[in-house]
Amino acid sequence: MNQVEIYTDGACKGNPGPGGWGVLLRSGSTQKELFGGELGTTNNRMELMAVIQALSALKRPCAVTLYLDSQYVLKGITEWLPGWKAKGWRTAGKTPVKNAELWKRLDDLVQQSGHVIDWRWVRGHNGDPGNERADALANMGVELALGQRKPPV
Repeated sequence: MNQVEIYTDGACKGNPGPGGWGVLLRSGSTQKELFGGELGTTNNRMELMAVIQALSALKRPCAVTLYLDSQYVLKGITEWLPGWKAKGWRTAGKTPVKNAELWKRLDDLVQQSGHVIDWRWVRGHNGDPGNERADALANMGVELALGQRKPPV
């Protein structure tokens, strides 16, 4: 299995507002950067989209170390998801899970991809080079959503 390091981040200017997601993938000496954005979104949605886009970019099963600064995504995928599924996508308070369609996409990717994923939280904006680059890419995604940047080639 290929070893892949992934850093993801989301950004939003206003919450809701224009947002972006950024991904830094590394495998051996190869590095790839991805970003995108949308208008009228939230920070949590962009954090989820970053992880979804990162895992979708992998073409075969990999051993992934995935670094993210979002406790929402980390706890959602490692702790809350089984309960949500068991309760028909409802929270402990019996309200619908926010961003359920994105959580379902992420769950499908994790379950069906064959990836072995080591989820690791990093403190955001704390000097970690991979996280800082993912943050810069997420902000490029905001600029893309606002029409201030051309799409990557």
